[in-house]
Amino acid sequence: MRVLLLQPRPKTGIGYRSLIAMEPLGLEIVGAALKDHTVFLLDLISNGNITSTVQEFRPEATGISCSFTTDVYRALRTAEEIKKAGRDIFVFIGGHHASLSPDDFHHQAVDAVVVGEGETTVPDLVAAIEGKQDLKKVAGLYLNTEEGQIFTGDRPLLSKLDQVPPADRKLAGKYQNRYFMGLRRPIFTIETSRGCPHHCNFCSIWRFYRGKVRSMSPERVVEEVKRLPAGDILFTDDNFLADVHRAEKIAALLKESRLPKRKYIIQARSDTIVKHPDVIRQWKNIGLDQIFIGFEKIDQTGMEMVNKQNSVENNEKALNLLQSIGIGVYASFIVDPDFNRIDFKKLIRYIRKFKIEQPQFSILTPLPGTELYQQLKKRLTTTNYELFDLFHAVLPTQIPLKDFYKEFTGLYRKSYLRREHTINTIKWFLKKSLSGQLSLEHLRHLASGAKVTTNYLSYLEPAGRKNP
Repeated sequence: MRVLLLQPRPKTGIGYRSLIAMEPLGLEIVGAALKDHTVFLLDLISNGNITSTVQEFRPEATGISCSFTTDVYRALRTAEEIKKAGRDIFVFIGGHHASLSPDDFHHQAVDAVVVGEGETTVPDLVAAIEGKQDLKKVAGLYLNTEEGQIFTGDRPLLSKLDQVPPADRKLAGKYQNRYFMGLRRPIFTIETSRGCPHHCNFCSIWRFYRGKVRSMSPERVVEEVKRLPAGDILFTDDNFLADVHRAEKIAALLKESRLPKRKYIIQARSDTIVKHPDVIRQWKNIGLDQIFIGFEKIDQTGMEMVNKQNSVENNEKALNLLQSIGIGVYASFIVDPDFNRIDFKKLIRYIRKFKIEQPQFSILTPLPGTELYQQLKKRLTTTNYELFDLFHAVLPTQIPLKDFYKEFTGLYRKSYLRREHTINTIKWFLKKSLSGQLSLEHLRHLASGAKVTTNYLSYLEPAGRKNP
């Protein structure tokens, strides 16, 4: 059976998508699970034409990824375009947002919503479509019918992540030179665990994985690394150090393998970093280059409000450790809509006091599927999902909205438009340019991101609050 897998991409707008574009790892894994079928992956990062692809490939089923809330309307428009190009094509949508809010896809252009782990459900779905079997017997689906959506029941989570097929990276290979993370390229992604034991109220990860945490074996992780060409590696695990002993074993095996040294990027909690400095040093020795840490707040009251179950003191201790051994820190902070001007000043003073080189700021956003959404959905000022990008206020602000955006933009300007930061960026550009690691396409994306940041206010007109 011919199956088209499709990754929508934003064409305009702001948010982290302007600064990062990664390979569609989820679709690459689903594609690998469909090894008995003919699979074609279309990533719209290349501005590919959906209609011509359908006419040339002639798929019998099409799967569309929708992991982010901001992609909902785009995914639906894509489904409509697929149906217009081939009325008999079975269209299904999956991903994090689709799984947590399947009712958003009760639409005439969508035949089914895949809930949960697609690499187990999609092969069964495709086999049932091909064999003209009853789809109600395929667990893990919301089937769209004229009478409404029919849920076929929960599908058990994989008991062991080593059962996940290795991603078929050939499917997206033709797009590899278009993927980047900030100033990094080439860069690849590996998922070695799923879930998080913590229950932050602004996060939906633990809900998506039903409160469970599962990990690949260290041996399988090293095999994944061995399969990749030269380039940086981002481990997409929500908490790479959730199992510290596993992280130790992975580092030891990577060192023993004598693979060419790479730069690794992980996500981790500050409390784990503080408790296990030896593991951090071990990873530093094999190439750990950056760590994403959710600092979230600069005071303990704020930490408790988001149920972080961590402390500001741990954040500061972890930062000090990482700075002392030369590991970069992407420190993310949540900006509350009820911030006043004094709160913004306190935050920028905190950034400067602790010399945080790469802070990231996001506006508190109750994303569907989170506890926060259930608590605050009645206070939302808009239901336009395209504004749920962490860069727009979707809750009432304490100060006038335009002033709030001006202060928010100021956090980035005051953090990054500094003399020492500019000098370091120029040095990096020169080094990468001379080594041939920067392409014109990459520079175009970076320039676009810089333009968005510089002209931030022009993207935030109140008129944009209407639903598409």
